[in-house]
Amino acid sequence: MIIVSSCLLGVCCRYDATHSIDRTILSLADLEAIIPVCPEQLGGLTTPRPPAQIVKGSGIDVLMRKAKVIDSENRDVTSNFLTGAEMALLIAQTLKIKKAILKERSPSCGVHYIKKGDLLTKGSGVTTELFRRNGIRVISSAEINKEFLMS
Repeated sequence: MIIVSSCLLGVCCRYDATHSIDRTILSLADLEAIIPVCPEQLGGLTTPRPPAQIVKGSGIDVLMRKAKVIDSENRDVTSNFLTGAEMALLIAQTLKIKKAILKERSPSCGVHYIKKGDLLTKGSGVTTELFRRNGIRVISSAEINKEFLMS
């Protein structure tokens, strides 16, 4: 089984109520059971919602309480992001899932990059970091390969 960001599967759960469907990921359903998750919705945020970004750090800093997640209306939504990451982790642990494919650039799911305003910066999202801390291998949709599926 693999956890996948719901938006990559065509679910309109992004902040702007759209999706980021990835047909390659959809085709994985023939090989693996796919469990869709949207940490931001699991954390209680609505869809649509104001876009958010991690301020003064990345996902690891949010987990260490050294950074916050602030939306475009200047609201602190850090607790929503933490709760969503914890709920996604609970799903993974309950189902004994050790692999995840998450949406790059997201403050929740970014694997190598997160958006800060209009800029793309190195760093990872809150859920990605929590997964990594708990032994879940995380890749972005651009990194899918047979080795990942077989490992």
